[in-house]
Amino acid sequence: MEADAALEVLCRAYWYPLYAYVRRSGHAPADAQDLTQAFFARLLEKSWLSNALPERGRFRGFLLMALKRFLAKEWRKENSLKRGGGLGYVPLDTTETESRYAVEPSLGPDEMFERCWALTLLDRGFASLAVEYSADGRSVEFEKLTPYLSASSQEIDYEATATALGLSPGAARVAVHRLRKRFREVIRHEIAQTVVDEVALAEELRHFVNILRRRA
Repeated sequence: MEADAALEVLCRAYWYPLYAYVRRSGHAPADAQDLTQAFFARLLEKSWLSNALPERGRFRGFLLMALKRFLAKEWRKENSLKRGGGLGYVPLDTTETESRYAVEPSLGPDEMFERCWALTLLDRGFASLAVEYSADGRSVEFEKLTPYLSASSQEIDYEATATALGLSPGAARVAVHRLRKRFREVIRHEIAQTVVDEVALAEELRHFVNILRRRA
């Protein structure tokens, strides 16, 4: 039960990539929200998540495949799904969903899902790290250093950072290094929740990096 609850939390956290897939597949905003919510309701109702447990290394792929099957079945059954069309719903935070979707690049449904999955992962890692720094009373440091998370070493102005934080250039360099190292650890931990072993973790990390390189 605890494992199922953990997987449900992951599903809720990564609902937007699935929503983006549904939208990019040609469904209108209202229908896409209904379908995504109904999909999660069906996951819980039919205990589909239990099927993901033996192969959690492919949890990302499991979710997408389950969604594709759900869409094919539901759309054959109801050629034009009406709002509240008899399916159960799981409340999801859809605030500003369409404004977010409106600025997405022109990609196919599968590529869109992968991109949104990777960006959601980044957002969760960033938020987790922000909480850590805030708990230590270092929110200002976090704010000043976060622009360097994706910067190359040549782009980091240690002198300016040191001045802004009241540190020596050497201490600023260490602070940036620690932040970047901790961010990698947080991302690794986030991905580790969806895999079963170190081999699968390494594969998912490589896949994650490749997705980000494609969007660079």
